[in-house]
Amino acid sequence: MSNKRIAFQTFGCKLNFAETSTIARQMKEEGYEVVGHKEEAEVYVINSCVVTGNAEKKCKAAIRQAKRRNPDAKVAVIGCFSQMGEEELSKMDEVDLIVGNEEKFMLKDYLKNEIYTGACHSYVGDINKSDVFIPSWSSGDRTRSFLKIQDGCDYFCTYCTIPFARGRSRSASIADTILTAKEVASAGMREIILTGVNIGDFGKQHEESFFDLIKALDKVEGIDRIRISSIEPELLNEEMIMLMASSEKFLPHFHIPLQSGSDKILDLMKRKYKREVFAQRISEVKKHMPHACVAADVIIGFPGETEEDFQDTYDFIEGLDISYMHVFTYSERPGTKAASLSGKVINKEKRERSRILHKLSEQKKTAFYREHIGSTRLVLFESDNLGGYMHGFTGNYLKVKTLFREKFINKIVSVQLDEPGDDGNFLYTPK
Repeated sequence: MSNKRIAFQTFGCKLNFAETSTIARQMKEEGYEVVGHKEEAEVYVINSCVVTGNAEKKCKAAIRQAKRRNPDAKVAVIGCFSQMGEEELSKMDEVDLIVGNEEKFMLKDYLKNEIYTGACHSYVGDINKSDVFIPSWSSGDRTRSFLKIQDGCDYFCTYCTIPFARGRSRSASIADTILTAKEVASAGMREIILTGVNIGDFGKQHEESFFDLIKALDKVEGIDRIRISSIEPELLNEEMIMLMASSEKFLPHFHIPLQSGSDKILDLMKRKYKREVFAQRISEVKKHMPHACVAADVIIGFPGETEEDFQDTYDFIEGLDISYMHVFTYSERPGTKAASLSGKVINKEKRERSRILHKLSEQKKTAFYREHIGSTRLVLFESDNLGGYMHGFTGNYLKVKTLFREKFINKIVSVQLDEPGDDGNFLYTPK
């Protein structure tokens, strides 16, 4: 098995990136050389995504590009597209191996067997019956790691395929999660980002909770910074916020999905809160951490969203003390309840609504950055050298760049934030 090259290409969420990184480490232990996905390799692995139709198209394009790069290579498609689109993938001549979400962690065994030679082989089980949780963490940057603490979702929002692709909500125990976090810290990572499909749902199998987890992680030695990725507004509470505000490890950065500022649309989406719950969470965060970064996810163009509903969303968000938004255009997914809803929004209108919310997001972000001019923050610098510059983030997710200095990699540096540059980011010039 020596000297065989394997390349990974990952689409979708940070959870996918954490899992790809874990599988890549497994393959290294098997004697593979991991190379970039644009290099020639004997095996190409596409970790796929189906959250939008565009994500599927990108995965298919990557599959074809891999086979063109080396026609003799084996192409393995793993993850959510494999789980949801096994039949569709099996019809692609370029695909040699289809591996589902639970089975992907056994990829090394499927490749070792090499029984798939000459035909497309599929290993996709019933994810809905899975109660197995496989911990994962990313190691690409060597400064920050996305730590998978939870998988699956029990919510079944009407627009979303994730529960069908990843199964029911499940997680490890707190004790096992802490062991994995210590493993990440021992690899030299200064920051851990808690990642999952619905991390606030952590612990149900073990009669534990997400609050129990963050209390335990706050006491673990060797972890410098902990960031939470995305948490549902009804699963975040003031007690958690107060703990994070008093912690030296947890960072003042929240990513809270809103999806719509119209209660009518939230109901059609089968979200578990009204917009006032979201507003209350923002108020609680800002009360205890006035300098916190708060990001929101918003979907525009959902079936039934009238101009009045969109204006409700705009007005609601405009009045919120948030830092920026991730704006998503609704993408109809087969098999979801939303696909059968009436009141489809035409593409031209979707594009215009997206443009309007992106502009509002930029205004919010600019205002958030300007609020911090003249303040001093701790920045963890990362390892990428982009045009002679490196960058890092403050605890409250302000981006800072400086001329590349190897000695700054994985270092936490006290930085005074001066006027943002033309790119919107702060520039740090050491005295």
